[in-house]
Amino acid sequence: MKAFARYWLPPLLWMAVIWTLSSEAGSAEHTSQFFLLLLGWLAPWVSPGHVELGHLLVRKLGHVVEYAVLATLWFRALRGERRLAAPASAWAAVVVSVAWAVLDELHQSTVPSRTASGADVVIDAAGAVLALVVVRLMSVRARALPAQSSAEGRRRGARR
Repeated sequence: MKAFARYWLPPLLWMAVIWTLSSEAGSAEHTSQFFLLLLGWLAPWVSPGHVELGHLLVRKLGHVVEYAVLATLWFRALRGERRLAAPASAWAAVVVSVAWAVLDELHQSTVPSRTASGADVVIDAAGAVLALVVVRLMSVRARALPAQSSAEGRRRGARR
């Protein structure tokens, strides 16, 4: 049970968050109200056209972040609990994330205030892939740091 709570529950809960955001509550109409209030307070001089563009960009960035988090959580679950190799875990995390993105868009097509978009699936997939590229780069760097510091220590010892 501990393994389930530690590894599998986080991505499943995050999928529920995404599903909830795909409902009426996450519609552009509802998020624009919050965005307008925030931007009106932070930058009251911004034109309505720029506000609309900003709102669109924030919503699309939201897609990237949502699916970056989802892919990272699935990678962690697959890598940690299943002990799959990193490449297999990464590919599986991307596949699950993109499949969820497709289901998410299909769900949105059934919500009157929402629209389904293939472009959003592409944005979601980009977020998932981007997150796993960052994870890969961080793991390569983390492995290089101990090797680099021990090599520097050997060089310092040889100079003495």
